[in-house]
Amino acid sequence: MTYITSDIDRRYPLSSRLLVSILPARPADLPDAEQFPEFLARRFSNLAACPFLVDLARIERSIGRIDASPRLPVGAAAFLCANPDLELLSVSWCGLPEWIRRHKPEPAAGDAKILVWRRPGETRVRFEEAAGTDLLALKLAFEGIDPQKAAAEGDVPLGTIEDILHAGIRKGILLAPPSRIERPAHFFDGAAESSAFRSSPVFTLQWHLTQDCDLHCKHCYDRSSRTAMGLKAAISVLDGLYDFCKSRNVYGQVTFTGGNPFLYPHFEEVYRQATDRGFLTGILGNPVPRKRLEAVLDIRKPEFFQVSLEGLREGNDDIRGRGHFDRVVSFLAELRSAGVYSMVMMTLSAANAKDLLPLSEFLKGRVDLFTFNRLAQVGEGTDLAGVPVADFPDLIDSYLDHANENGTAALKDNLFNILLERRGHPLFDGCAGYGCGAAFNFVSLLPDGEVHACRKFPSPVGHLLQHSLVEIYESEAARRYRAGAAACRGCRLRPVCGGCMAVSYGAGLDPLQEKDPYCFL
Repeated sequence: MTYITSDIDRRYPLSSRLLVSILPARPADLPDAEQFPEFLARRFSNLAACPFLVDLARIERSIGRIDASPRLPVGAAAFLCANPDLELLSVSWCGLPEWIRRHKPEPAAGDAKILVWRRPGETRVRFEEAAGTDLLALKLAFEGIDPQKAAAEGDVPLGTIEDILHAGIRKGILLAPPSRIERPAHFFDGAAESSAFRSSPVFTLQWHLTQDCDLHCKHCYDRSSRTAMGLKAAISVLDGLYDFCKSRNVYGQVTFTGGNPFLYPHFEEVYRQATDRGFLTGILGNPVPRKRLEAVLDIRKPEFFQVSLEGLREGNDDIRGRGHFDRVVSFLAELRSAGVYSMVMMTLSAANAKDLLPLSEFLKGRVDLFTFNRLAQVGEGTDLAGVPVADFPDLIDSYLDHANENGTAALKDNLFNILLERRGHPLFDGCAGYGCGAAFNFVSLLPDGEVHACRKFPSPVGHLLQHSLVEIYESEAARRYRAGAAACRGCRLRPVCGGCMAVSYGAGLDPLQEKDPYCFL
């Protein structure tokens, strides 16, 4: 027999079923559905068979209210704030969300906070027990507390506060203004893909801390002498990046490289300062002793550590030096044991093209991700030959088949999108996540403060010790590189492609006018 009215039964499926199982008869004074939890609190708050019934009903009411409300559009916030589609409940039982999902384990008496919310653009209502960091994130947003002030008052690194806020935004309990790292509308004229690649939530500073390197690779694109900045100037760079990312409503990432970044005398301190500001961190470098790796891990694990191989042992060591291949393979095992996401990059040339698939297969199970980019005939790379243009389509066609089976091999070269379109497959996001991201979602910072759109070819856009990153990003030089090659305008693949301006430059072309010589669209 059903003792509960259909409206209450619909709004409170678990609570009403529990009550039916307990009561011998239907209550004569059932209230309006919205008042059902208060009715239970007055009449049945001491039910031994289900002492958490009232709190369960309150959670179900919040779920129903949010489910019935209009969905929030994505990107609706004008400033950092709590999600309007969020209810925060104080309850007297711990473990209720897990019990609702699985009916076990039994909730335990104890004070808890329950978050019930729906992320913008979604239909599913989420609910979970709030962590202390969730509550702090909501407090900071609700009261408009500046993260720097909160860090100072709490005597914690600024990055700790930023991480808490970013976690709240990712979870959807906080809403943030949309990214201001955004392509102009005309960039997508004639494009097959647009909205997914219009704006970036992350901006990356690829920081070449030093020119010093323990290798001398045959394809090195810059062995010039540049004086590395001191620690004080380096910290000011991080402060400037923080201000820039705040002004653009994006997460900041610092990818440390060189030369060999570990040869910069203040590497660990600059790495610490970056994490203290809440930046994501990555490392592009050479194998280092376990002690140096552990010093980094003691600060914070990087998002990834990328090393390079240019083929199997003989071919690689011919380019990077004797014994390098074995050192890298050993170091990859160190990274795996330390739980660090590992990446291997290969610079593809005529000399090592035969090793592309064999190297990828060799690295399966040894590395988290393997990929390649094409040789840019810049610097010492002018003495090497690129893969013949006529051979390139078949080569990457074979690699694409291999990558589908390998599981470790990944796509980086923008021109893969030509093949993906021909096969009727979804396009991938290109070299930097937005096709060519030069001066869009990343810039390269050289040791002396000079900023380039891309490190693989001369593309100066400013000097960070003379102008702010905001000024450099908005400069006419940066705008030109951000627009890419004029020959690519109107191409349907432009948002995920743009070719490689460094390869064009190395081939003697004007990268701002002429398209990638390898393009076979």
